[in-house]
Amino acid sequence: MKFITFVTTTNPAEAGPPPPALMQAIIALGMEAGAGLVESGGMSDTATIKVLSSQLITDGPFTEAKELVGGYAIYDLPNQADIVSWTQRFADLHRQHWPQWEGEITIQQLHAFSMPG
Repeated sequence: MKFITFVTTTNPAEAGPPPPALMQAIIALGMEAGAGLVESGGMSDTATIKVLSSQLITDGPFTEAKELVGGYAIYDLPNQADIVSWTQRFADLHRQHWPQWEGEITIQQLHAFSMPG
């Protein structure tokens, strides 16, 4: 089963940039046997495109947000219990290495569709 996690920072101005110790701990966690980490990375510069009453409305490319989605990770794991466990460990690294950070991590299961061709 494939899952994607999104890391959202709810206090980006107060938290500041992530400390190097956190980034090193995240890399070590991702390299552990069984982590199932396929891909991860940071995110910046956001734009939103909405469809309302058949009209396209674009907000961006540099929208202001109270919550900043700062990163993602894609995992390939056997079940939902495993992704919850790995994500809790990831969140705990934030508590240990970046105590001023506040946010949440959203987990969603991915469903791939094959394109004809």
